[in-house]
Amino acid sequence: MSAAEQGPTTTLTGTANIPGRWRALTVSQLAAFMALLDVSIVNVALPSIERGLGVSAGSAQWVVSGYALAFGLALVPAGRLGDAYGRRRMFMIALASFIITSALTGAAPTITLLIVARVLQGFAGGLLIPQNTGLIQELFQGSERGRAFGVLGTTVGLATAAGPVVGGLIITLGSGPDAWRWVFYVNVPIGLLALVLAARLLPAGAGGHGKVELDLVGSLMLGAGVLSLLLPLVDAESKGFAHDWWLFVIAALLLAGFAWWEGDTVRRGRVPVLDPRLVQTRGYVAGALIGMVYFIGFTGIWLVLALYFQDGLGYSPLRSGLAVTPFAIGVATSAAVAGRFVNRLGRVLTVSGLVATTLGLAVTALLLRHHGGDGAVWVVAVPLLVAGVGGGLVTSPNITLSLENVPVRMAGAAGGALQTAQRVGGAIGTAVLATTFYRILTRSHNYEQTVSDTILVAALLMVAALAIATTDLIHNHRHPAPPHS
Repeated sequence: MSAAEQGPTTTLTGTANIPGRWRALTVSQLAAFMALLDVSIVNVALPSIERGLGVSAGSAQWVVSGYALAFGLALVPAGRLGDAYGRRRMFMIALASFIITSALTGAAPTITLLIVARVLQGFAGGLLIPQNTGLIQELFQGSERGRAFGVLGTTVGLATAAGPVVGGLIITLGSGPDAWRWVFYVNVPIGLLALVLAARLLPAGAGGHGKVELDLVGSLMLGAGVLSLLLPLVDAESKGFAHDWWLFVIAALLLAGFAWWEGDTVRRGRVPVLDPRLVQTRGYVAGALIGMVYFIGFTGIWLVLALYFQDGLGYSPLRSGLAVTPFAIGVATSAAVAGRFVNRLGRVLTVSGLVATTLGLAVTALLLRHHGGDGAVWVVAVPLLVAGVGGGLVTSPNITLSLENVPVRMAGAAGGALQTAQRVGGAIGTAVLATTFYRILTRSHNYEQTVSDTILVAALLMVAALAIATTDLIHNHRHPAPPHS
């Protein structure tokens, strides 16, 4: 490693020595928002892609699933690369790759090339995101770190919730059967701006801790395990969960083997891709479980609501996206505020957020069951706002609480693993809720009953996340952290 990368690490031990850290955070969040937006923005564009390329719903679904798969597979190895080679370097490489693959995705002439381009774009996005959590760990300490993670939580929640709105607006402003392409092309000018700003504002010394040593075997085992877990989930809507059941067995074996290998790697004095000692880090495992279960219920909601508003009520993509704007507003507002109070209130914020989200979704489900048509948007505006406020109290504090005790040298890999748990949860949620929606609709032929029952399933998943968060809160109350931690 060059002296240029090694030297500044000594200045990254306290926030007072890092001028411009908030500007660096701003540009990193611009890139993160763009990558995370592409997880959800395509949901509202799927009907347009089906019509524009003349393909089936099952084929078009891989435009979403291919991105999610590659995104999830890249996260942990990307975090380790940032820890090893420097986060600024990896950030720049990942952002440039995302810009190029976004252009390729928008220009794809066939569904096959579109899916391939989306996979490459997802991989670039997966390289990018862990550098954000690593940079926050590097640049901020104490209460400032909580506020910085609050900004990241706002980015995560707002990008996911705003995807349908932004996608619908882009398609509406476009014209003709190829208007959906601008959903991807829009990343190019935004990405180029972020690339120029990143070159000027990101500190050159971020990352580069310890030996530059990559655990190739561990990376391959983890990647194969996650892939084996996600493939049957993304195929569930077209094939059912039972069709590829054997892949779940393979996933369990690979992930168990990965856990053993990583432990053995540490015992041999080498550097693992994901340090097993993170399991002993206070708050990390609970935070990863809360994030995964929350995203199971959270991510699939937007596909379900898009299907209901567009196919059930005949809304345009823009109108469909605007219908969920209250949730996006709630997330953006509460996540930013929560970052300022997380150091004082801790897990109480997460528990409160999950209660609000559960209640908001349950009321939304019950209202949609009895109020369809044009009035549906106005009827559910307040409960969706409440659910959004709750969601912001979950995403922002949970990231902070999960990573606050993680050593900086593990920050990239730990953040990548946390995001992987969320991506796995998102894939499970999309598969479970989409399959639930279509199966209930096939039996009932009633869109109001279908959307209501499906959102109630999401609310039950939030109850499961609430149980985990409450258990962690009680444990922390009984076993308070020592003053120096």
